[in-house]
Amino acid sequence: MAKKIVKQLKLQIPGGKAVPGQQLGPALGSAGINIGEFVKRFNDETKGRVGETVPTIVSVYDDRSYSLAYKVEPASALILKAMGKEKGSGKPNTAKIGSITKAQAKEIAEKKMPDLNAASIDAAVRIIEGQARSMGVEVK
Repeated sequence: MAKKIVKQLKLQIPGGKAVPGQQLGPALGSAGINIGEFVKRFNDETKGRVGETVPTIVSVYDDRSYSLAYKVEPASALILKAMGKEKGSGKPNTAKIGSITKAQAKEIAEKKMPDLNAASIDAAVRIIEGQARSMGVEVK
Protein backbone atom coordinates (compact mmCIF):
# COMPACT_ATOMS: atom_id res chain seq x y z
CA MET A 1 0.00 0.00 0.00
CA ALA A 2 1.31 3.44 -0.92
CA LYS A 3 2.01 5.99 1.76
CA LYS A 4 -0.45 8.86 2.07
CA ILE A 5 0.90 12.40 1.65
CA VAL A 6 -0.17 14.48 4.63
CA LYS A 7 1.54 17.77 3.76
CA GLN A 8 3.54 19.25 0.92
CA LEU A 9 6.00 22.09 1.51
CA LYS A 10 7.54 24.29 -1.18
CA LEU A 11 10.81 25.83 -0.04
CA GLN A 12 13.59 27.83 -1.69
CA ILE A 13 16.87 27.05 0.03
CA PRO A 14 20.47 27.94 -0.91
CA GLY A 15 22.08 24.82 -2.40
CA GLY A 16 24.39 22.96 -0.03
CA LYS A 17 24.09 25.65 2.64
CA ALA A 18 20.87 24.95 4.52
CA VAL A 19 20.97 25.81 8.23
CA PRO A 20 18.44 24.89 10.90
CA GLY A 21 17.21 28.36 11.66
CA GLN A 22 14.66 31.04 10.97
CA GLN A 23 13.76 29.93 7.45
CA LEU A 24 13.45 26.16 7.91
CA GLY A 25 12.57 25.68 11.58
CA PRO A 26 8.89 26.70 11.64
CA ALA A 27 8.03 25.12 8.28
CA LEU A 28 9.65 21.75 8.98
CA GLY A 29 8.76 21.66 12.67
CA SER A 30 5.04 22.08 11.98
CA ALA A 31 5.25 19.18 9.51
CA GLY A 32 6.91 16.92 12.10
CA ILE A 33 10.24 16.59 10.28
CA ASN A 34 13.53 16.23 12.18
CA ILE A 35 15.24 19.50 11.20
CA GLY A 36 18.83 18.35 11.79
CA GLU A 37 18.35 15.23 9.68
CA PHE A 38 16.67 17.28 6.92
CA VAL A 39 19.50 19.84 6.82
CA LYS A 40 22.17 17.13 6.62
CA ARG A 41 20.34 15.24 3.85
CA PHE A 42 19.59 18.42 1.86
CA ASN A 43 23.17 19.67 2.08
CA ASP A 44 24.55 16.28 0.99
CA GLU A 45 22.19 16.03 -1.99
CA THR A 46 22.71 19.63 -3.20
CA LYS A 47 26.44 20.11 -2.57
CA GLY A 48 26.96 20.36 -6.34
CA ARG A 49 24.54 23.31 -6.55
CA VAL A 50 26.27 25.70 -4.15
CA GLY A 51 25.53 29.31 -5.09
CA GLU A 52 22.08 28.49 -6.50
CA THR A 53 18.68 28.86 -4.91
CA VAL A 54 17.21 25.36 -5.03
CA PRO A 55 13.40 25.17 -5.14
CA THR A 56 12.53 22.06 -3.14
CA ILE A 57 9.23 20.23 -2.74
CA VAL A 58 9.05 18.27 0.50
CA SER A 59 6.30 15.62 0.58
CA VAL A 60 5.54 14.57 4.15
CA TYR A 61 3.86 11.17 4.60
CA ASP A 62 1.55 9.96 7.35
CA ASP A 63 4.36 7.96 9.04
CA ARG A 64 6.44 11.21 9.35
CA SER A 65 8.85 10.15 6.62
CA TYR A 66 9.43 12.54 3.72
CA SER A 67 10.74 12.74 0.19
CA LEU A 68 12.54 15.61 -1.53
CA ALA A 69 12.11 16.75 -5.14
CA TYR A 70 14.44 19.40 -6.53
CA LYS A 71 13.55 21.87 -9.29
CA VAL A 72 15.68 24.04 -11.56
CA GLU A 73 16.77 27.43 -10.22
CA PRO A 74 14.09 30.18 -10.60
CA ALA A 75 13.94 31.90 -13.99
CA SER A 76 14.53 35.31 -12.40
CA ALA A 77 17.79 34.09 -10.86
CA LEU A 78 18.93 32.63 -14.19
CA ILE A 79 18.17 35.92 -15.97
CA LEU A 80 20.07 37.96 -13.37
CA LYS A 81 23.00 35.52 -13.56
CA ALA A 82 23.10 35.89 -17.37
CA MET A 83 23.29 39.68 -16.94
CA GLY A 84 25.66 39.66 -13.97
CA LYS A 85 23.29 41.74 -11.82
CA GLU A 86 22.18 41.32 -8.21
CA LYS A 87 18.49 42.26 -8.50
CA GLY A 88 15.83 43.45 -10.92
CA SER A 89 14.40 46.92 -11.38
CA GLY A 90 12.07 48.43 -8.79
CA LYS A 91 10.19 50.17 -11.62
CA PRO A 92 10.37 47.71 -14.53
CA ASN A 93 8.19 49.74 -16.92
CA THR A 94 10.35 52.87 -16.72
CA ALA A 95 13.78 51.96 -15.34
CA LYS A 96 15.50 49.20 -17.31
CA ILE A 97 18.52 47.52 -15.69
CA GLY A 98 19.97 45.94 -18.81
CA SER A 99 19.26 43.47 -21.58
CA ILE A 100 19.77 39.87 -22.61
CA THR A 101 19.86 38.43 -26.11
CA LYS A 102 17.27 36.10 -27.62
CA ALA A 103 19.95 33.38 -27.60
CA GLN A 104 20.42 33.82 -23.84
CA ALA A 105 16.63 33.68 -23.34
CA LYS A 106 16.50 30.45 -25.36
CA GLU A 107 19.37 28.96 -23.32
CA ILE A 108 17.56 29.83 -20.06
CA ALA A 109 14.29 28.39 -21.44
CA GLU A 110 16.03 25.12 -22.37
CA LYS A 111 17.48 24.83 -18.87
CA LYS A 112 14.13 25.67 -17.24
CA MET A 113 11.98 23.56 -19.61
CA PRO A 114 11.31 20.62 -17.20
CA ASP A 115 9.62 23.01 -14.75
CA LEU A 116 7.71 25.15 -17.25
CA ASN A 117 4.18 24.56 -18.42
CA ALA A 118 5.06 24.94 -22.09
CA ALA A 119 4.47 22.63 -25.04
CA SER A 120 7.40 23.84 -27.12
CA ILE A 121 10.72 25.60 -26.68
CA ASP A 122 9.27 28.69 -28.42
CA ALA A 123 6.53 28.92 -25.80
CA ALA A 124 9.14 28.51 -23.07
CA VAL A 125 11.22 31.34 -24.57
CA ARG A 126 8.14 33.60 -24.50
CA ILE A 127 7.63 32.76 -20.81
CA ILE A 128 11.26 33.69 -20.05
CA GLU A 129 10.95 36.91 -22.09
CA GLY A 130 7.85 37.86 -20.08
CA GLN A 131 9.69 37.18 -16.82
CA ALA A 132 12.57 39.34 -18.03
CA ARG A 133 10.24 42.22 -18.93
CA SER A 134 8.63 42.08 -15.50
CA MET A 135 12.11 42.50 -13.98
CA GLY A 136 13.04 45.52 -16.10
CA VAL A 137 15.24 43.55 -18.51
CA GLU A 138 14.98 44.04 -22.26
CA VAL A 139 15.25 41.08 -24.63
CA LYS A 140 17.03 42.01 -27.88
